[in-house]
Amino acid sequence: MARSFKSLAAVPVIVLALIALIGCARGRGELEGTQWRLTEWTLGSLNPRDFKITAEFSDGTIGGRSGVNTYGGPYTLGSRQSFKVGQLASTQMAGPEPAMRAEGAYFTLLGQVRSYRVDAGRLTLLDAGGNESLTFEAVIR
Repeated sequence: MARSFKSLAAVPVIVLALIALIGCARGRGELEGTQWRLTEWTLGSLNPRDFKITAEFSDGTIGGRSGVNTYGGPYTLGSRQSFKVGQLASTQMAGPEPAMRAEGAYFTLLGQVRSYRVDAGRLTLLDAGGNESLTFEAVIR
């Protein structure tokens, strides 16, 4: 009798672990394996279509081109479409001044993102106030 009680005690631990794994997989699922190109942002002084700024989601990381350099780092998704980018790393090449300004602006806006939505081939990243900050179009291979 004592042995079956120990077995039953392990069931809640196993169930909680499975729920956590399913939640993590589901949280990344919508963006996992997708590629995007930046088409709009909240800045009026630069047109993001003039620069190659991309985002690719794979294995819990975001990466791509940031105007001049390449970048990458972790991202997390949570409940209610929450989105957060972790510490990003990038190459350190110099480029034309407008592209460098665009790259700096992209990293600033990306760091302020708190939620996302995907609709009709578009990924929209929103700031803490729920304002659209960065809008991407899907890249089809």
